[in-house]
Order: sequence, then structure tokens, then C-alpha cells
Amino acid sequence: MSIQTRRERERAERERLIVTAARELAENEGWDAVTTRRLAAEIEYSQPVLYSHFKGKGAIMAAVAVRGFDELARELRAARTAPADPGEALAAVGAAYTDFGERRPALYDAMFTHLVDLPFATPEAPPALRDAFGELREAILPLAGDDDPGILTETFWGGLHGLVTLMRSGRLPRAGHDRRLSLLIRHFAPAR
Repeated sequence: MSIQTRRERERAERERLIVTAARELAENEGWDAVTTRRLAAEIEYSQPVLYSHFKGKGAIMAAVAVRGFDELARELRAARTAPADPGEALAAVGAAYTDFGERRPALYDAMFTHLVDLPFATPEAPPALRDAFGELREAILPLAGDDDPGILTETFWGGLHGLVTLMRSGRLPRAGHDRRLSLLIRHFAPAR
């Protein structure tokens, strides 16, 4: 192995360590607890080492978000491809999405509520973002009829995001979540 290869591998490992530490700290204590000083202490590297990988907290949060979109895409794909019926697939995707938001609140916030320097809804969006949206779109596509699949997917996503956000903030009680999700799914996948 060349010295260059070893250095690249070590750099990638440090970057993974920084992103993992930031995510764990955010999940345990919230994003306000994530500072470059705190991260440097957590991973036992100096702050200049962190800055050699990321411009600051925002860039670290964006890296966490991209990895989160990759995880979300995998979970949505598994949910979408399990049932054969398009309505059941959409219901499974909706449940997987809202479950993801509940299980990983800090990650979900980095992906969808905090301002991060990531291009959304453009060809320049990272592949993980396009893949996650693509899984939602694939679930909607067989049910779109004459509607524009992209706009319909955005509307469905907006409904899911609203349910997750309002429930997590306590504005909607958790007790009614399954009924609200079922109602949303029925409007996008009416019984045939």
C-alpha cells in the first residue's frame, strides 16, 4: 500500500469519526451541544484537524444529513419493495418515513429542519438526497394517474414531514398518529 493510499484511508476514517461523533452527540444532547471544541475533545483530535475536514459546524451537519438521507433511502426502498400492492407499498413507505423521523430526531432535524448548505431539488443535489426522494416518487408513481408524479411526491412528502414535525413538537398528540397517517395514505392511494 502506498503512503498516499494510507493517508487517504486515514483521512476518510477521521472524517467518518467526526461525522459519527457529531451525530451521536446531537442525538444525546441536541445540536446546540455540537461544537467544534466539543467534537475535538470527543474524538481526541485538535480543532485544526476538524477544520482540515470541515469548514465548521454547518458543514459537519450537512455531512451528517447526507449520511442520513442514505439511511432513509435504504429504509424507504425496503418498505416500498416488500408489498406487491401499490397502496400497501405507499402505506409501508409512509410508516417507514414517519418512524425514521421519530427514531432519529436529531438526524431528521439535520436533514429537514436545520439550515444546511446542501442543494435540494436540483441536479446538483447529492445522490443520497435524490435517492431518498426517488424512493418516495417510486411509491407514488403507480398511483399518480394523470397527476404530475413529481408534484404529487412533493405533496405526499410535505404531508409526511408535517405529521412528523407536528407530532415531535407536541402540537399533534402521538395517540392519533396512526389514524392521521392512514388518512393521508387513503387520499394518495384510494381503495380500488
